[in-house]
Amino acid sequence: MANGSAKRYVQAVVGLARAGRSFETWQHDMHQIGQLVTDRQVTAFLKNPSVPNETKFKAVDAVLGETSQEARNLAHMLIERRRTGIIAEMVTRFDEAVLAEQGIVLADVTTAEPLDEAGQQSVREQLRRIVGKDVELRLHTDPEIIGGIIARIGDQLIDGSVINQLRRLRARLRAA
Repeated sequence: MANGSAKRYVQAVVGLARAGRSFETWQHDMHQIGQLVTDRQVTAFLKNPSVPNETKFKAVDAVLGETSQEARNLAHMLIERRRTGIIAEMVTRFDEAVLAEQGIVLADVTTAEPLDEAGQQSVREQLRRIVGKDVELRLHTDPEIIGGIIARIGDQLIDGSVINQLRRLRARLRAA
């Protein structure tokens, strides 16, 4: 999911949002652009090289009527440069950038069983102490980790899973 093009486009949009103090507007607009590529037929239409870009621009403008002109220009640029495939990732990355602007980090947390609200709050507090910032959780379940949690915050990985502990124990026993 680490597409360099998506990251560069999002950095540019973040710069525009920061300069115009319009993160909320841009977030709305990015989600509207993201809706374009949720339908397979629309995606096929936008990627079809036999459809002229002007036709695509008109169709996109009709759908994105409520968005800012800058957002429509971004959509046009993505169509023109044949980058509509990165739109979904751009939306995700922009949401993360908005959280970062608010001093909140996003943590991908994997557990063997779904966490209840108390468990989520406990994990949130533990991670907040580790990173020194407020944390928003994106929860995943994977029964293969047996127990514990795996948390990824940016490039930092905190692996407190039972399966990881068992792997480390096996490695120590082999070395002994």
